[in-house]
Amino acid sequence: MDSTKKIFNYIPKYAIKPLILCVIFNFTVYSGVRLFYTQRIFHNLTTYYDNKIPVIPAFTIIYFGSYIFWITNYILISGINEKHCYRFLTADLLGKLICGIIYICFPTTNVRPDIIKSDIFSDMLKFLYNIDPANNLFPSIHCLVSWYCFAGLRNCKNIPAFYRYFSLFMAILICISTLTTKQHVIVDVIGGVTLAELTWQLSLHLKLYKMLKFINQEV
Repeated sequence: MDSTKKIFNYIPKYAIKPLILCVIFNFTVYSGVRLFYTQRIFHNLTTYYDNKIPVIPAFTIIYFGSYIFWITNYILISGINEKHCYRFLTADLLGKLICGIIYICFPTTNVRPDIIKSDIFSDMLKFLYNIDPANNLFPSIHCLVSWYCFAGLRNCKNIPAFYRYFSLFMAILICISTLTTKQHVIVDVIGGVTLAELTWQLSLHLKLYKMLKFINQEV
């Protein structure tokens, strides 16, 4: 409980409800679309170039570690100011909504390799395959969210330059991890990053972020 309180101390009051909404919406979309997968044809977007990418089980650490990166940056970006928070989280919600629509209309899958070795990294990759079915692939939410974590602070001068560059490095590294663990294919990565950029720009130019203000209005 104490650790939870400490985390909330770093989150501005205006950002708490929108952040909770984003978490709930993320899991709702990711799990809810699977209700529509019965008797569906799944498309495999694996290419020749994907088959040339080696399986590197050690990258499973990066894949799982992305959650720490996401939590840190979402809190950091949401705390820049209220307008920036609403813009950022509106882009996130819009991106997840579009992902959900694509998952339902164009379900994708891939063929994962058999992991023969038994070491700590290989076992972690086997565990990942067991808990995460080979669907909800295009576009990659892992890449989508990771790119938001960079886009949301890349032009914020009050964030140290080294951390902005670090966030870009981490976003790219996480995208690579989705390929080397064979969780995704190249087009999934491109789709995730492109969708993140598109929704980030839309949330500003169409002023969609203003719609998120209602969540903090007192009844």
